[in-house]
Parts: sequence; C-alpha cells; structure tokens
Amino acid sequence: MSLPFLSAVRHDGTDWALRHMPLLRETVRRHGAVLAGKRIAMCLHIEPKTAALVALLTEAGAEVTLTGSPGTTQDDTADALRASGTTVYGRRDDTPDRHRHHIDRVLACDPHLLLDNGGDLTVAALEGGGPPHLVGGTEETTTGALRIRALPSPPPFPVVVINDSRLKLLVENEFGVGQSVVQGFMNATNLMLPGARATVVGYGPCGLGVANTLARLGARVSVAETDPYRALEAVMHGHEVGPLDTLLPRTRLLFLATGHPGVVGADQLDALADGTIVAGVGHRAWEVDQAALAARTASIRRYGTAGDERAVHRLSDGREITVLAGTAMINLTAAKGNPIQAMDLGLTLQARSLAAVAALPLAPGAQPVPADVDREIAASLVARLTAD
Repeated sequence: MSLPFLSAVRHDGTDWALRHMPLLRETVRRHGAVLAGKRIAMCLHIEPKTAALVALLTEAGAEVTLTGSPGTTQDDTADALRASGTTVYGRRDDTPDRHRHHIDRVLACDPHLLLDNGGDLTVAALEGGGPPHLVGGTEETTTGALRIRALPSPPPFPVVVINDSRLKLLVENEFGVGQSVVQGFMNATNLMLPGARATVVGYGPCGLGVANTLARLGARVSVAETDPYRALEAVMHGHEVGPLDTLLPRTRLLFLATGHPGVVGADQLDALADGTIVAGVGHRAWEVDQAALAARTASIRRYGTAGDERAVHRLSDGREITVLAGTAMINLTAAKGNPIQAMDLGLTLQARSLAAVAALPLAPGAQPVPADVDREIAASLVARLTAD
C-alpha cells in the first residue's frame, strides 16, 4: 500500500496506524477540500493515530497547530510531527499549568476550526473573546461536552460533540476503550485477571466496555452505578451491582469510569481493602480526592517512570493502595491507546464533522454529530466489516 502523503512524517507508528485506517483516508479524500486553507487548532492525545489524522488534514491543505493532554503525549510521535513541519506544543511530562500555556499558544494561530478534547480549547477561546476567524469546532469527549454545556451562555458557534454519536459510543467507547484499558492495566501491572475481584465505577459506554472485557477474561466483576437504567443493564450483563461503599471492601482492582471529580473521597478511601490497585478510565485524573489520599498517606514507593508510574501509598493505618499513573487514562499511559480500527471510526467522525462545520450553516452551541453523517459512516463501516 502506497501512502505518499506520509513521506514527511517519518514515524513507524503513524505509518502502521494509517495503513489500517481506511475510513479516515476515504473521508478526507472525499471531504477534505472544504478544509483546504483552514487553520485548525487541535487538542488531542498525541499518539500515532492522531498523527495520522494530522498528516491527512495537512495533505488536504489544512494548517494544523496541535497540543496534547498532560501525561498522555507520546514524545516520539510529537517529535516526528514537528520534524514534518507541524506546530506541536507539549511533552509527556507537562503539568496542568504548562498545558494551559500550550492551549493559549495553539489558539494564537487564529484558527477557523477547533478540534477539542476535554473542552480546553473551547473554554479558553470563549474566555478570550474568541479568535477572529473562528467558525466552530468539535469536541471529542463527554467530559468536554459537560463543561461546554455548563457554561453560563452557550458558545456563539457550533460545537459538534463526537461522543454524542451512537456509532462512537458503540464502536470506540464500548469495544475500543474496553480492550485498551484492560490491555493497559495488564501492561502496567503484569498481574492475572482470572479470578480477580474487579469493580468498575460508572457503567456508561466506557465502563460497560471495561467491565465486559474484564469478565470475558475471567475476572469477577462488580459495578457501582447510580443511574437505575445503567445499573439494570449491568445486572442483565451478569455483573454484581451495588453501592460503591459496599463493594469497595471486597475490591482488589478498581477502575474509575464516571468522568466526575471526587468520586473516591475520604469515606471511600477508608473503605478500600489493603492491596487495592486503582486505575483511571475517564478523560481527567480527578476521580480520586487527592487531598484526602495525601492526608492518609504515610509514605509512597514509586515504580516505573513519570507518566506511567505505579505509586504504592502506605497509609497511616498500614494499608497499601497502589495508584496507576495518578489515575490518568491507563490505556494511554501504559498502552498504545484505543485500537487502530476503533480510532479509525472516531477520527473519521472528527474529520467529517469538521468538514460539516466548515461547509454548512450549523446552529450555534453544543450538538450531536449530524444524523446523516453518523448514518453514512455507520453504513461505510458495516460494508467494510462484511466485505470478506
């Protein structure tokens, strides 16, 4: 397979990813012309699949300025993009303050379009009054959509929320995240899953995917979920369901997938069993109350390197709790992110939605992927999966 447009991005991971991303290649080929000449400000986890998207958008004539998220940037990928001429800000060890500085630098390109992840670009753009040429953008995550929808006033430009897509929730979140989170956990710990007692907190599409993947590999899975419909779904998938405080004393592996801050607070930390290992699934590493954990920690022993470390907290009462990568997304800190085919679908939705924002008079404010776009891409994916 010849991929001449990648000649400038000399990176084996990017080349490999793009060879397995036919939906994205075809979408940019068909719809990329509307993005030619557009400046795109991007905040997205910097890894090979993202680099493939950047390469294709650049080949279509767009000018991309990019930053990642703290703790998940793959520095070799960022360096390869810089070497190809893309403006990239950020390193794996960025602090939240440095990340905010990078957000401001990205917005300084005066973008026409935003491709956001967690709402950072959109919120910062609104705080600054909005870049002069900005016409709209996309948001990858539910976390970012919640931030945007909680603003005192909706954005005066369209923001297409990719995670509102039924297609993305099914393919990328349920199946892609489920596989990659469990893979990251195994990479980080080298522990067996069969027979292990695992609790997944949150049974949205990502939590569902993690719980079902763990169960298929032999773990004994419990689910803590406050929404009665999602809790019922977990019961019908065969998982034990109960209040978090009731489940924690019997939990050995704890996966946090709610997307909300402070889910594991002082009371929950006190209920954790000795030896519990905690991993993050959600976009932000904020589901554990860090102040409460610090107040209970007598000493910490760290294994691994910054960004993918295992921090063993010895608590003042003698219990030990291990936190993986500070609860940053374990599939990106200890694995290679979501599977390529899942991200082919997710990034196709991104590229197609950016083209829709650039070409069509969409209404202002946060909104789902246009229904015709979602169905068109779903049909393309079905055709490819059933072609053999």
